[in-house]
Amino acid sequence: MVYRFQCRCGELTGGISQPDRSLRAVCYCGDCQAYAHVLGPPQAVLDPQGGTDVLATNARHVKFTSGTQTLACLSLSPRGLLRWYASCCSTPIGNTPRNWKLPYVGLVHTCLRQPDPLEQTFPTVQLRVNTKAARGRPPRDGSLGGMARFAGLMLRLSGSRFSGGYKATPFFDTHGEPIAEVVVTPRAAVEDVRRAVQQSRDGQPSG
Repeated sequence: MVYRFQCRCGELTGGISQPDRSLRAVCYCGDCQAYAHVLGPPQAVLDPQGGTDVLATNARHVKFTSGTQTLACLSLSPRGLLRWYASCCSTPIGNTPRNWKLPYVGLVHTCLRQPDPLEQTFPTVQLRVNTKAARGRPPRDGSLGGMARFAGLMLRLSGSRFSGGYKATPFFDTHGEPIAEVVVTPRAAVEDVRRAVQQSRDGQPSG
């Protein structure tokens, strides 16, 4: 089975094979919240508690079928995660490590809900991480089972270092370089959005 995905305007399209081997999680970390503000609009990405719904999977399970010329990449710092998005409509696509030998990608819900509802193929949220950075009190679903599943996924990804499977990624070329120029967001801009995120968090009731 292949699960289709696309950016909001439909210019960038692709598919995920073996969706049953993926993990659905929500991340509340400050970087994910800052990224949503940098790319904008944040309300299109973040839930009411500041979480980003992502699907964690092996990058080799992801294939782009059209519009790869629109794929762009930014990072919040010189060593931060690579955050891929569709430049045609600023739709977040996914986040990857800088080192292609760890072929993890966290696909963002903004592309996964188009054209098919995420819930038609994937389970409810299995794991919530970095909840201390959430606004208010996030839901308590997710469990030790989700942690065990994530650990299993990372173990399989680590095995790709020895098998060479990490090379089958649509985000890097055959030399391990990102297929799009990585634009590092200016530090001052990142600090501005971090302050905005903090103010938003402080203004929320504790629940």
